[in-house]
Amino acid sequence: MAMVPKRRNKLLLIVGLLTGVAIIVSLVLYALSQNINLFFSPSDMAQGKAPIEKRIRAGGMVREGSLTRAGDSLKVSFLITDFVEDVNVTYDGILPDLFREGQGIVAQGKLNSQGVFVADEVLAKHDENYMPPEVTQALNDAQSKTQQKSQNTELTQ
Repeated sequence: MAMVPKRRNKLLLIVGLLTGVAIIVSLVLYALSQNINLFFSPSDMAQGKAPIEKRIRAGGMVREGSLTRAGDSLKVSFLITDFVEDVNVTYDGILPDLFREGQGIVAQGKLNSQGVFVADEVLAKHDENYMPPEVTQALNDAQSKTQQKSQNTELTQ
């Protein structure tokens, strides 16, 4: 009869360890899910596919002639485009040295209810030949959609 309490203690120990591991795994998965930043192109944001007031990443080409700077602060605004849709981006901070109009960028921040992307971080490409993969994919998708629309228009005429 002395064996029964030992087995019971071992069983309780194993159940306790498994419960502890399950709780730790659940907390880690929850933390990771909260830190996922999904990427959205300007077309996705203009079509309402991007969540409002949730942290996301947005990318595209900086529209030529769209950069405006506030005279009394570090606030800037510019348009990003995938050559189908444009989205206004505002940023309060120092832009990267490689930031230029006509070049690809990825920004992290939130899309507000007015459709303006409020960035808290702007990342520019690091050399002349590099384009972030998400931006390249978004530009290619937008270009193929534009070509399909023009082909459909020609066929209906």
